[in-house]
Amino acid sequence: MNYQKITQEACVVVKVCGAFIQEQAKTFRSEDVELKSVNQLVSYVDIETEKRLVQGLSEIIVNAGFITEENSIENNANKEWTWIIDPLDGTTNFVHSLPIYSISVALMHHNEIVAGIVYEINRDELFYAYKNGGAFINDKRIFVSQTSSLDNSLIATGFPYYDYSKVKPYMECLDFFMQKSRGLRRLGSAAVDLAYVACGRFDAYFEQSLSPWDVAAGSLLVLEAGGKVCDFNLQNNHVFGKEIIASNGNLWEEFYPPIQKAYYPK
Repeated sequence: MNYQKITQEACVVVKVCGAFIQEQAKTFRSEDVELKSVNQLVSYVDIETEKRLVQGLSEIIVNAGFITEENSIENNANKEWTWIIDPLDGTTNFVHSLPIYSISVALMHHNEIVAGIVYEINRDELFYAYKNGGAFINDKRIFVSQTSSLDNSLIATGFPYYDYSKVKPYMECLDFFMQKSRGLRRLGSAAVDLAYVACGRFDAYFEQSLSPWDVAAGSLLVLEAGGKVCDFNLQNNHVFGKEIIASNGNLWEEFYPPIQKAYYPK
């Protein structure tokens, strides 16, 4: 398979679906929102966008499997090729008319992510990467930042919003990074957070209680842009392990120890 060609074809599908989301944003009403579970919102926009993504991506690789957030198709990761889709990462932002939300699409070959796309719709910024091909924003090559000290870094995170079982170690990390960094930001879209690490806007990022569709595409962006990614215990289980650390290489040795210590104390 030609990863570059597949990624380019998938980018076309994603852009078309992004235009649909942006059009719906003009007339969207809060009455159109449903509650899947505690603080997990869904709307017809999420569901319809996912259906359109599935249809378009199915034409690129016949008989590929899918892992999707809204279950518009039966999830099946037991195929050689599997698309991992979040049709609207940042639904809460979208519902409240906050302009940070995205489409996230990744392609997995067996257990390896080989292509990733994050489309930040409001700024019309299409981030994409493919295995051994680098990372890009609107066809311009991107790289992680060169920041080498924590005190000069800007860090992204995501607040726990439904699973509060690990609030204590999370607050320990916040306490540490508030005092040791230039600042922390919470945008409300894990996919955008990772894309911004990949292009150097953020120097590092960490979050817990995540799903594969939140991070699969963005994690490849960071890796192909020269950064590092893992779970909180420094294992390579960031896609399915519900937790992720990402940063540039220069900051890595300073960034991960406080997180590992808080969540996996020896």
